[in-house]
Amino acid sequence: MGRFILIDVVAAFAGSLVWYAWFVRYNRRRAAAVLQWLQSASLGKGRVVNLQWQASSSRLKATLQLSSRWFDDARLTIRLLPRPLPIQWALSRWRQQQETLTFEADMGFPPGFHLDVIRHRWSGHSGAGTKMSSAAREWTVTRPGPVILTTKEDWPIELSPVVNALAAWRDKDFVGVRFNSTSPHFTATVALEPLSDQKAAASLLGLFRELAASSSAKQH
Repeated sequence: MGRFILIDVVAAFAGSLVWYAWFVRYNRRRAAAVLQWLQSASLGKGRVVNLQWQASSSRLKATLQLSSRWFDDARLTIRLLPRPLPIQWALSRWRQQQETLTFEADMGFPPGFHLDVIRHRWSGHSGAGTKMSSAAREWTVTRPGPVILTTKEDWPIELSPVVNALAAWRDKDFVGVRFNSTSPHFTATVALEPLSDQKAAASLLGLFRELAASSSAKQH
């Protein structure tokens, strides 16, 4: 009996090692592809260096050296699902956590204000307990413009270009954007899923540049 228990323990341990090694490799390949797309999207003006893996290959920090008038000391953080750790992976899936890319950098023209933009999406559906059949309902579907909830009573005029730029790129899956007068001047976190190729990476870098330009429009 004890012999079979020992065999089961050894088999479980070996299976755990195989699981861990496989998904460490998967996460690293996924992050490497994202970094390659970003580097290629910079058209020879950027280089990814100083890679540091953390949290069982679920978080990667790197430096993006950009030859740009807008950004200095650009840093990237890729947060992946903790696939190598089965329990943590299951919890993250249950909590519907998403994989993200965070870009933070100092700017050649620092903004003269502090702004945190947190994006939320709400959706609704009809109650499951209603007696009216779905065929009898008449639905009117509209696509509203962006709704902005602000904590400031007075809207500073220098914020208008930034908000307009964000509204124009409403299809991007932003988690949050921050502008600060102290370092880091610009921080943006986006969902990683839409970042699927070099074209998407180029579009994202273009948006970062546009936001940087809009935040410093009054300073140059």
